Amino acid sequence: MLARINDGVCRSAPRHPRAPLALYGAGDLGRLAFDHLRTVGVDVALVVDRDAARLRSDPFWAGVRLVEPAEVPAEFKETAQLAVCIATAPFCAIGDHLAAEGWSDIVPFYDLAESQRHRHPLSNGWFAEPLPTGELQSTATVLDGWDDDLSRAHHLQFLAWRRLREEWTFDGAPVTGDNRFFIPEVEPHLEGVRVFVDGGAHRGGVIERFVAKAGADLAAIVAFEPDENHFAAFGRMQSQLSREVAARVRLEPHALDAVERRRTFHDGLGYASQFSETGSRIVTSRTLDSFGLLPDFVKLHLEGGELDALRGGLETIRSSRPVLAVTTYHNADGIWRTPAWLMEHLDDYRFLMRLHSWCGTGAVVYAIPRERKVSP
Repeated sequence: MLARINDGVCRSAPRHPRAPLALYGAGDLGRLAFDHLRTVGVDVALVVDRDAARLRSDPFWAGVRLVEPAEVPAEFKETAQLAVCIATAPFCAIGDHLAAEGWSDIVPFYDLAESQRHRHPLSNGWFAEPLPTGELQSTATVLDGWDDDLSRAHHLQFLAWRRLREEWTFDGAPVTGDNRFFIPEVEPHLEGVRVFVDGGAHRGGVIERFVAKAGADLAAIVAFEPDENHFAAFGRMQSQLSREVAARVRLEPHALDAVERRRTFHDGLGYASQFSETGSRIVTSRTLDSFGLLPDFVKLHLEGGELDALRGGLETIRSSRPVLAVTTYHNADGIWRTPAWLMEHLDDYRFLMRLHSWCGTGAVVYAIPRERKVSP
């Protein structure tokens, strides 16, 4: 199957947005898409969502034409480009349904974003090139190194979309969007966590979920978030926690990296803020090792900077042996380099991969120390 993916021909490519442009889906991805397109100077003619009647009262969509599918004129469907902003279901099934409803030009939003990388660093739409022999063997080695067949199925599914824009599915390998970072294999280990590190904390949503699952019996939560635009929302999240738990949350306004250095950071992009030459802010990155932490759980969601952050935290990881949850879908490191690095540098760990959304996104690698025994 790996050879079939690698030798196949991809019939898709990055697509440039064109007018009139409509978005299908007004959820989290729809919001990100709207902000992205506005940033690169592309007008959105309308937004289509089955829940449009309720969403029209949302201040975010003020001044935007937001309609239900039945309200779209047939002639508009024939001339418009429709960007699908849904990653919680297979794109192909959505596309087939929309084509049957009369839409003539349907594209995943991330394929549009890929054409704008010179202006906006959102990288979720990257296309994988055929792997040379050595990298193909490294990918096969990673496939063998997973702890279960579900990981192998999800890895192949991830590769099929990235290389071919094909949606492969396997029996018994569902894509689950509601348990990202806290899969069933990880949840039993949350009870003993005393230090939780959240790399790429954004507005603190993962911390909220962690506290709800792990309870208040922990020593510290250390959040790393370099984008100042998120600090107010993070503070509001923190204020909703109990006084005891909130006092244990520490926000570090630093970007994690392999070494300490000066780098260009593109902020103000919501989930997509990251190191990028498209940015205008210069930050001094830090290594995880430089903070002297002893974490029991480390989550990294760094828009492609995960492997560098791991390299800069190897001493911490080896000494503390935390559970790791690392996103791997923002660039080609996720094909094999990031999991291979973990498998090479961490002894006596179990390695799992799970997909938590479609269109080749939501891929997370989990590393669990084998000595972490779960009480019966």
